[in-house]
Amino acid sequence: QVQLVESGGGLVQAGGSLRLSCAVSGTTFNTYAMGWFRQAPGKEREFVAGISWGTYYADSVKGRFTISRDTTKKTVILQMNSLKPEDTAVYYCARARTTGGNTPTSTAAYEYWGQGTQVTVSS
Repeated sequence: QVQLVESGGGLVQAGGSLRLSCAVSGTTFNTYAMGWFRQAPGKEREFVAGISWGTYYADSVKGRFTISRDTTKKTVILQMNSLKPEDTAVYYCARARTTGGNTPTSTAAYEYWGQGTQVTVSS
């Protein structure tokens, strides 16, 4: 079965960096778009970054976050720099429902989800 396991979350001061990893198993790796989402308390889950044939970012993280894919390790990486307190949330890795080169931003377009990893940015 498809499994997504996130790691790398933690507590960091504003301006700092964190590197999130998502280990992928049970599915072909390069044929589906992969995405990172986040959910803060009391808010809806929102798209952060995605990768398929290209990369795509939410405006709020553009220029600060970088998504990449390590094919040999079947891992999706989210490098987060210049972190802000408003980046505090649980971060989730997800695999799209269908194959192709598009990078969807809707949660409904993703079928499999990891358990999430907490990121807390202190001011």
